[in-house]
Amino acid sequence: MLHSAITIMTPLLFAATGGLFTELAGMLNIALEGLLLTGAFSAIVCSYFTGSTALGVIAAVLASTALAALLGAVTLKLRANVFIAGLAANLFAGGITVVLSFRIFASRGVLSFNQIPRLKNIVVPGISGIPVLGDIFSNHSFYVYAGWIFLLAAWILLYKTPFGFRLRACEKHQAALVSLGLRPDRYRFAGFLISGLACGLGGSYLTLNLGAFVPNISSGKGWTALVIIFLGSRRPAGILAGTFAFGLAEAFSNYAQGALNAPADFILAIPSFFTLLLMIAVSVYTKRKQGFM
Repeated sequence: MLHSAITIMTPLLFAATGGLFTELAGMLNIALEGLLLTGAFSAIVCSYFTGSTALGVIAAVLASTALAALLGAVTLKLRANVFIAGLAANLFAGGITVVLSFRIFASRGVLSFNQIPRLKNIVVPGISGIPVLGDIFSNHSFYVYAGWIFLLAAWILLYKTPFGFRLRACEKHQAALVSLGLRPDRYRFAGFLISGLACGLGGSYLTLNLGAFVPNISSGKGWTALVIIFLGSRRPAGILAGTFAFGLAEAFSNYAQGALNAPADFILAIPSFFTLLLMIAVSVYTKRKQGFM
């Protein structure tokens, strides 16, 4: 179940890490769901026509980043409400994927592509032979390890570089940036682009790992990633812990479907119920820490 949790957490890790950039820049990016869905559809379609998984990943990143750029331009240049624009991006992604699926493949349902090369698992030298740890951390696809590397790179970029310092200053110290001759909106726009890139990678994993596209395949993962950002105190370490916790909850839900004699609807609701409990627990802990309770 722990091995499965690490696999399940991967798209959440990409989406939450990307959303962290816009959040620290002072922009609430609720379009993570739509960005994931756009990347997922673009990856499987491009891989089908080209026969290349690598090109599918590139197409996913480009499509998701393009939608993120459009969202950034609408909110930063045209001064649209970021919440409404994000909802519009989610609705657009949900609609356009169904329309294109029908136009290209004459189907509004599941698209299965058996000819697409499946992702290969990597056996990590030095870890695979270790009892328990080898079973948990080895024999995953390159996406899993890329997600960890991406999170590490995000931590370095955000906290160890001038770019990250300036991006984080956009939220509460915008005037200081302006006094230095810098334009905060440029850093916010960069945050949108990075979130699009990350969601493109996360979305491509959803379909390339499955070898198929299912309408609404993101299935709330973008919203969950947004919750994880806040539950993780907007820190990379918190995001890693949060994504693993949610991955474990969903892995348990999958296990429970065959092991427990319980209604299917109840079992499928376990991850959402876990989300609610975790939000309440973190809220209570935060208020007690601040002396409100």
